[in-house]
Amino acid sequence: MRVANSSLLLALSMILALGSAQRMEAANTEQGRRLALLYCAGCHAIDKVSPSPLRIAPPFRNLHKRYPVETLEEALAEGLMTGHPSMPQFQFEPDQINNFIMFLKSLE
Repeated sequence: MRVANSSLLLALSMILALGSAQRMEAANTEQGRRLALLYCAGCHAIDKVSPSPLRIAPPFRNLHKRYPVETLEEALAEGLMTGHPSMPQFQFEPDQINNFIMFLKSLE
């Protein structure tokens, strides 16, 4: 009987941990979406269907077609800068980078 109870407790623990990890991932993805809304949505589409407000700005849902979105990690950490004046310059903290990349991957 004790072995069965131990197995049941282990199974329940694993289910709870998986559910907790999924909720944490969803929360992190939501944080990434908020960053995109704050810094990027003025020019880029940050959802799966809308056009970008600035026609030349690629929708985030298409970025993975150009390159792996993970390659943005270094640029986001060092400070994303571009040659055109309308794009803001910003630098993310490591947890923000992970959340932002998770959000981009959620659009693939």
